[in-house]
Amino acid sequence: MHKRNTQQGFSLIELLIVVAIIGIIAAIAIPNLLASRRAANQAAATASLRTITGAEATYQSTFGNGTKYGTFTDLANTSLIDANLSTATSATSGKSGYFYTLVLDTGNGSAAYMMGSEPTVKSGITRTGDFSFFSVSDGVMYKGPGSTAIPSSYQSTPPSGFNPL
Repeated sequence: MHKRNTQQGFSLIELLIVVAIIGIIAAIAIPNLLASRRAANQAAATASLRTITGAEATYQSTFGNGTKYGTFTDLANTSLIDANLSTATSATSGKSGYFYTLVLDTGNGSAAYMMGSEPTVKSGITRTGDFSFFSVSDGVMYKGPGSTAIPSSYQSTPPSGFNPL
């Protein structure tokens, strides 16, 4: 007569060890994944600002008769930027974790603009970026703390704490 082995499956201790190992791996991997996502969002934000800078130069020389820059709507209507970027103007409608501000200066007699991007979520583990970005008509881009809001009225210099990239 054969004796049958009635023991099947894993013991409770073995299952707990596997769960603990998975928990340790997750505790190491998740912060790195979130940091990678923030870095990708920041790269996308700087690329978008460069796209807007190029679009503004094109708009000024073709549609603005050399004397005016375009709004987000102007740039989108002339197909210089895509519609998703032109509508990413608030934390609720951001693109790749950032939203954008574009302010035209029409009061000084010469065309100028300033623009910036801010993370849609500025604090906590789910923040979408660690930095805000700012640029003016000369095309120089600045990086500053992600908690800094981009001004809603025109200024030709970056907010305090911003440094050139």
